Amino acid sequence: MQGAVDTVETPRGARVGPLRKVKGYIALTKPRVVELLLVTTAPTMILAARGIPDLWLVLATLVGGYFSAGSAHAFNSYLERDLDRRMKRTSKRPLVTGDLTPREALVFAWATAVGSTLFFGLLVNWLAAALSVVAILIYVVLYTLVLKRRTPQNIVWGGAAGCMPVLIGWAAVTGSVAWPAVILFGVVFLWTPAHYWPLSMRYRDDYAAADVPMLAVVRGRSAVGLQVVLYAWATVVCSLLLVPVAPMGLLYAVVAAASGAWFIVESHRLYAAAIRGDEDVKPMRVFHASITYLTLVFVAVGLDPLLQLPIPF
Repeated sequence: MQGAVDTVETPRGARVGPLRKVKGYIALTKPRVVELLLVTTAPTMILAARGIPDLWLVLATLVGGYFSAGSAHAFNSYLERDLDRRMKRTSKRPLVTGDLTPREALVFAWATAVGSTLFFGLLVNWLAAALSVVAILIYVVLYTLVLKRRTPQNIVWGGAAGCMPVLIGWAAVTGSVAWPAVILFGVVFLWTPAHYWPLSMRYRDDYAAADVPMLAVVRGRSAVGLQVVLYAWATVVCSLLLVPVAPMGLLYAVVAAASGAWFIVESHRLYAAAIRGDEDVKPMRVFHASITYLTLVFVAVGLDPLLQLPIPF
């Protein structure tokens, strides 16, 4: 009987203390995902400034970016709370555990969306604010409402939301969007499926139970492996386009090529194991490698303008 009472009362927030509420709101923003988004923002700002930009501007852009992305994730959690209850991977999210109510999550999502937009507009510039709104709309409307439950291509087009921080960072410094920023957008856009599809392979049963048509569910592991290989190659090629366009120096060229080669090799290993039908397929190895790869590339994006070592040819 006590368990039944807890089941009813906890989702209403009757027994959730202030600390759990705070932790719930933080979890609602998916800080580990946002951290990866912000890793791409600051280096892009350094590249746009060809040096160290105003540190207050960097701080304002990162804070605004955190709450903008956090808003999109809060809307996503509100709209997908039914899926989250059916998936083991998401069973600890605050709307599932009852740490937050759906109403609290929705109010938080709207408040952070409006607040981050005004914050960007007043402290950064209105182009950055507009781009942040576009990012929220892509993630919430295009990805969550339109694509997620309908097509295995959901992460491809919905992933464009995760590419917006590079455009926002560039716009924050220059007040415009230029070709180097577009190329970096392309890098993250092409990287996203190669990064996320191995995760969906690992949690295939979860997505199948929730009736989410991820590629691993509708096509199988070999199809995922092939697509990861193709997108990894496309990502690395796109990253190298930055060398002549930005232009970039020796540091970036070496890091992009070397880390890209490693990313491609790991992708091919996954594909080879998948087509052999190995039971010991390790998709999370590629997942973690993809994070390391993107981090190295953007660290090089930020360091290269500060050193600008010429390429010897």
